Amino acid sequence: MSDADYMQLALAQARQAAEAGEVPVGAVLVRHGQVIATGCNKPINGHDPTAHAEMQALRSAAQAGGNYRLDECELFVTLEPCAMCAGAMLHARLKRVVFGAPDPKTGAAGSVIDLFAHPQLNHQTQVQGGVLAGECGAMLQDFFQQRRSEQRQETKLNHPLRDDALRTPDSAFAGLPDYPWTPRYLSDLPSLAGLRMHYLDEGPREGLTWLCLHGNPAWSYLYRKMIPVFLAAGHRVVAPDLIGFGKSDKPKKDSFHSFTGHRQNLLELVERLDLKNIVLVVQDWGGLLGLTLPMAAPERYRGLLVMNTTLATGDVPLSPGFLAWREMCAKNPEFDVARLFARGNPQMRAEECAAYNAPFPDRGHRAALRAFPAMVPEAEKSDGAAISREARSFWRERWQGRTLMAVGAQDPVLGLPVMLQLQAMIRGCPEPLVLPQAGHFVQEHGESIARQAVRSLGG
Repeated sequence: MSDADYMQLALAQARQAAEAGEVPVGAVLVRHGQVIATGCNKPINGHDPTAHAEMQALRSAAQAGGNYRLDECELFVTLEPCAMCAGAMLHARLKRVVFGAPDPKTGAAGSVIDLFAHPQLNHQTQVQGGVLAGECGAMLQDFFQQRRSEQRQETKLNHPLRDDALRTPDSAFAGLPDYPWTPRYLSDLPSLAGLRMHYLDEGPREGLTWLCLHGNPAWSYLYRKMIPVFLAAGHRVVAPDLIGFGKSDKPKKDSFHSFTGHRQNLLELVERLDLKNIVLVVQDWGGLLGLTLPMAAPERYRGLLVMNTTLATGDVPLSPGFLAWREMCAKNPEFDVARLFARGNPQMRAEECAAYNAPFPDRGHRAALRAFPAMVPEAEKSDGAAISREARSFWRERWQGRTLMAVGAQDPVLGLPVMLQLQAMIRGCPEPLVLPQAGHFVQEHGESIARQAVRSLGG
């Protein structure tokens, strides 16, 4: 086989990287005319800055052969190696490196620097560039052109993306099962300061409005089983994505997120949409925040559907289950969201679980997931604790609406013991509807809950 033949194999690896959303770079490692290892870019999906195509191929060959020395090997890669990869190639004692397109920004084989040309190094690796350079470069060019096109499409004139935030591409949400509704966006609420908030708004504007608030690490997709029931009853449904979640913008810094800030976003959303006759639907952080909203405008609210949540008032210890969850998040900040849902909801299809990963394509998009567990008010002076105590008094003494409580009994974090404590705080709250097989994300069993809610609260 010729150099061009091996480079075609490397291009096939690059296509695999592109299909996975990675920069399309591929590599093959050859010894005595036989391909012994391949690699494609995986830094994003692997959360690994060293997972370049060349490094993947070198690791695979070294592990298979039981030796990090790869004498007599030739490496073919579609893009000029960077300094990291060039250093690894020299350490591996490669005989020869062949690359396709030059890299004028980080290339370490002559474009920016030439690590292979230093005579002081104790090993000399031959380098040849330009093999199928046009085809290799075109693949990269097409990839980045598509990315820029997607960014331009999503960064519309009325919703420019702030420099300190990220926006998950629309393509990440393509083909989600059972989520057909039209996306809507706001970016001009004062507290958003230009950040784009996504929300669903379906159904007639007159009559009842179900305001569905999600928690961490979910988004409005969580309500896909309940929304059709509310709409079939002739009601309106509004389901926002909190900033940092779902299709809303995602600030890059963990420190952006605060209880007060997110609560203000929701208060302004209710005012902006002029929501009335609201049935507040809450779970997890949707309750931590949402249960503090009605006292600001009681006349807007007429019902409450509350599921697996709590009020964190700072004067009552947090549950052992929550403390364990917070510790897990601190130790495993890159936890797999899809796996979390699959573990607690064995009835879910794989593509449904994957939908919960869609908003978070890489670590940069996950600031909210890292910040929220530590934001739960724990002490009396914690952000959000004082307003939560005010809310507790409101629900005990002033709440005039009807309430339905539904509890996933398998929830180890905010299960029945926590919910019974919350029941005692809500004036007129009847005995909870307990779902024995449901866990924390009780909305995954939400159709039956929604039907009961329409009967109990929708009249």
